[in-house]
Amino acid sequence: METQTKAARRGPKPNPNTRDNLMRVGVQMLHEAGYTATGIKDIVDAAHVPKGSFYNHFESKEAFGKEVVDFYFDGGLVELRARLCDDSIPPIDRLRGYFDERIRGFQATDYLRGCMLGNLSLEVADHSVSIRDRLATHFGTWSGLFEACIAEAQSAGAIGNRLPAPLLAEFLLNSWEGALLRMRVEKSDEPLRAFVEVAFGSLLI
Repeated sequence: METQTKAARRGPKPNPNTRDNLMRVGVQMLHEAGYTATGIKDIVDAAHVPKGSFYNHFESKEAFGKEVVDFYFDGGLVELRARLCDDSIPPIDRLRGYFDERIRGFQATDYLRGCMLGNLSLEVADHSVSIRDRLATHFGTWSGLFEACIAEAQSAGAIGNRLPAPLLAEFLLNSWEGALLRMRVEKSDEPLRAFVEVAFGSLLI
């Protein structure tokens, strides 16, 4: 019994906040600097934890990157669903309001960073199957929310375009991600406004 007590007391107890702290720092650093430019030492230094603490929670940088992608997307998913599934607002207005809000957000940050999912798709998707799979899953969820709005608007006659809602949703998301890349290059909201004009002035009518 005495031996068990001593063993239980040996070493510091793990900090339950360390993992979440590492994840929050990871989202910020991978979003700002990218996956390749961010090393494990950079992450633990920014989180103010010893390097060993990283490996207590993640077996590799790739495993960490996969979970950061989940953490980033899941962090915004509640708000995304709340906006796009709000039955009190017509579905086409929900979609338009979502993009208008995102444009205002990018204006406020001087068009920095863009979408982390899109950024990592360019940087990592060819090199990490596990991260690529998580990106694909989250893009699918995102597109599915667009699809539900579009299908509802088609049923109500607010969208006359009879192309299948899944196809329109995929095109909408792909076009938005492309517009974000142009936004970062041009440091302007013009690509985003062009996207909205075409999407809601021609595609979704």
